[in-house]
Amino acid sequence: MCPVTWNRGVGLLERALMPDLLVTHRSPHVRPTRLLAPMLWVLASTTVMAAPGPEEQEVPDASRQQPSTDAPTRERTEGADTGAARTVVTGSRRPRPARDVPATTTVLPRPEIDRSPTLTQDSLVRTVPSAATFRRTPSLVSDPTAQGLNLRGLAPSGVARSLVLLDGIPVNDPFGGWIFWRSLPRLGLERIEVVPSGGSALYGSGALGGVVQLVSRAITGAQLDADATYGNAHTGLLAARGAEAWGPVRASLEAELLDSDGYPIVSPAQRGAIDGDTPSSHAVINGRVEADATEALTLSARAGLFREDQSGGTRLTTARVELAHFSAGARLRTAHRGTFTLDLFGRVQRFEQDRARITQDRASEALAASQDVPANDQGASLVWTGPSWTALGTHVLTAGLDARRMAGTSREQLFPPAPSETSLHLRDTGGTQVSGGVFIEDLYTPSPAVELSAALRMDVWRNQDGEQRLERANGAVDTTRFDDRTEQQLSPRLGLRVRPLEGLTLRASAYRAFRAPTLNELYRPFQVGTLLTAANATLGAERLWGGEAGAEAESSSLGLTTRVTGFWNVLDDPITNVTLEQPLPDGSTRQRENLGQARVRGVEASVDWKLARQWTALLAYTFVDPVVTRSPGQPGLVGKQLAQDPRHRGTAIITFHDPDIVTATVQLRATGAQFEDDLNERPMGGYAVVDVSASRHLFWKLHVFGAVENLFDREYLAGRAGVDTLGPPLLARVGLRLRDAP
Repeated sequence: MCPVTWNRGVGLLERALMPDLLVTHRSPHVRPTRLLAPMLWVLASTTVMAAPGPEEQEVPDASRQQPSTDAPTRERTEGADTGAARTVVTGSRRPRPARDVPATTTVLPRPEIDRSPTLTQDSLVRTVPSAATFRRTPSLVSDPTAQGLNLRGLAPSGVARSLVLLDGIPVNDPFGGWIFWRSLPRLGLERIEVVPSGGSALYGSGALGGVVQLVSRAITGAQLDADATYGNAHTGLLAARGAEAWGPVRASLEAELLDSDGYPIVSPAQRGAIDGDTPSSHAVINGRVEADATEALTLSARAGLFREDQSGGTRLTTARVELAHFSAGARLRTAHRGTFTLDLFGRVQRFEQDRARITQDRASEALAASQDVPANDQGASLVWTGPSWTALGTHVLTAGLDARRMAGTSREQLFPPAPSETSLHLRDTGGTQVSGGVFIEDLYTPSPAVELSAALRMDVWRNQDGEQRLERANGAVDTTRFDDRTEQQLSPRLGLRVRPLEGLTLRASAYRAFRAPTLNELYRPFQVGTLLTAANATLGAERLWGGEAGAEAESSSLGLTTRVTGFWNVLDDPITNVTLEQPLPDGSTRQRENLGQARVRGVEASVDWKLARQWTALLAYTFVDPVVTRSPGQPGLVGKQLAQDPRHRGTAIITFHDPDIVTATVQLRATGAQFEDDLNERPMGGYAVVDVSASRHLFWKLHVFGAVENLFDREYLAGRAGVDTLGPPLLARVGLRLRDAP
């Protein structure tokens, strides 16, 4: 009998009252934390009892003062008092006060990034309930090709339907569209901005479901930060960032090393002799240089290297990524002609993967295929923001153009179970995609209480040089050249922001967005578990139209900010993995297809509350109703819930911060039930996990830190693609931190 929920364990209240029962049923990797987890729980409990009340006005020792974190735990739009948190750039491609942006924007500020119990960036982003990654597996053990991102439940898959930027530069993989989250170390981040609505009017393809932007810390002078942590599963992390300024020249260097033994991911009921842990490691180094050439002109350059090695839990299921990226930019500010920003970027990379053929009892495995996927991309972006001008109010125009070239090839060596002279031996497929777009946006403010925004963008892309080469064991070669195809898309967006009262903001927007198929979807087949999915060179673009409307109320006297936003999206021709009635000749039981149409509607709500001087709290919830509404050729899918798309997601975070005592965070993450497949035949139950972290200043700039993810060791399903796999067990770590003042 196949398990469905895997929600075992002692209840939350019982475990909170009996710390000695925190670890009861996991693998040997959890045993070293039998003392660590109760100690962290006692530390947090002691903090609660010892914390002074709001009436106790203690003056901290200046030598121990940390950066202020009095802002709410999560700032959404206008919720912060610091200058950095008030300004966002993603919603309009230029710096704006967050409370004035017509688009709903969530900001994870630097203090929250630093105190988060999460280890990897994707887990950190998932604390925003509107954001989710493909399946429920973190990048610590997930195959790099399964690290997609979707916002507001917009048809999750291994390919991201949202654009991820680092200081305006796209970081989505050029071949597959997924994100290498572990290549983005958090020590160098000032904040993360999440705009969960159609963003193609400003950013083109890739921003179908919205944009997540990681904003780097400013280089203001001599700075030094470092982390050294170690935990169960033999997970060790070393990270450091240094920065310095020499007059008009500034530079920073950051590095991160992580190594982990991982944990068994196959459920105990199906685990066989070949199944073991999921070891992984990565190394990343990034450098950045900025120079003020004149008072008006700033030049910048960035480069980095990244490598990741990962195991899927058996000897013959492995993956590796090697990546080098570079960028250069210039920003010119003029008195009468506005600001011009130019960015040039590129990368070269290689992705390698081995797939195994596994017996039904998982007692043995054999190498099924070995893939080598080299890829590269180059791009440029030029944005102009004009000075304000008056016509029945104030107008500010922003215009720009983007261009990008992406190329890659999947080189696959196959090892059939019963080889013959006609057996397929080698398969090479790949091509090139060239795209470009121009946009213009007008921000019109007829009065301080009202702002209208209108944006329009035209994109053109061309798939070319597509080719598939099949070589059989006897040397016979069959080459198929795919037709070059050119498509275009017009993407409009209208937005409205009204502030009838100082503490009340109303927002609404309507948009149309799109996503061109990636080279991976067009040409590269893939396998998860025992399921082989074929590519499809005839895929067209996905197209989205939708809207959102919401209200945000803030009370300074109560320290309370509440938000509610409703959204409605219709996704035409979504690219999804469809189960075939009959397998293809190569054994594929699924194939990528433009499905038809899906409707994704829902509501998101949150409450930020500054309870007292040291206490902040966040409650956030997202409801999504994702349903297939049209499916030519697959009528049985109509009315089905989109795969990998839970209807309910929620987060609750409570933080205590006092530089003289401790900083502690407790967060609850809850996810509802969902389905693994498009036919809704493989359900996975919902789950809730608790994470905690605590840090304490020791002396100088040194702090001791501890964190536990999945504190109560909740066991739940992460995937059911041929074999049931589990989400992360209890993962704990302790270490030291060196923190410089910002």
